[in-house]
Amino acid sequence: MLQAFLRHVRRFPWVTNVTLYGCLFAGGDLVHQWFSAKDQMDWRQTRNVAVVAFSFHGNFNFFWMRFLERRFPGNSSGMVMKKLFLDQTTAAPLATSVFYTGVSLLEGKEDILEDWREKFLNTYKTGLMFWPFMQFLNFALVPLYVRTTFTGCCAFVWATFLCFSRQTGDGTAGAALAWMFPPKEDAAEPAKEEVDSKLKGEETAPSRPV
Repeated sequence: MLQAFLRHVRRFPWVTNVTLYGCLFAGGDLVHQWFSAKDQMDWRQTRNVAVVAFSFHGNFNFFWMRFLERRFPGNSSGMVMKKLFLDQTTAAPLATSVFYTGVSLLEGKEDILEDWREKFLNTYKTGLMFWPFMQFLNFALVPLYVRTTFTGCCAFVWATFLCFSRQTGDGTAGAALAWMFPPKEDAAEPAKEEVDSKLKGEETAPSRPV
């Protein structure tokens, strides 16, 4: 099955890579909504994320990887570091900016730069704790024809973080970890409030005549 997949990627590299990247990126939004324990899925939000992923991120990454390989061919340490430096100083801030402004545009916000101004810098700093390691493996070990697919697998995790940051976070890793792993006292607070309300209701309920 793996060999059949690789043959398909070699035969249709653009379609396969971009499609997988877009689906994985949009899947990150679904995971974010699931973690948020929403009563109802916001499919419009997922659609907006998917539109940005398919129209820009997947295509940009596909051609960007080929540009880097033509400019710095091979996987020697020097070439890998050059690719990595250019990727993190050029592609990373561009991709983050397009996500914040693109989704805001699709949502019809009056100020599409609001999220970008408030969260871009923190998001970019957080990305520097994740993407350099992923892209080092990508440039050093992954063949060119599946590099966009590998990036999409990493982007699945990253998109979950981006969607959280845009909705309720501030672009920092600390806020995301607090969202995923809330303190025990915070998790127990709703149960405590429910018990208190039941006790209060029993106290105020009229007593039945004997």
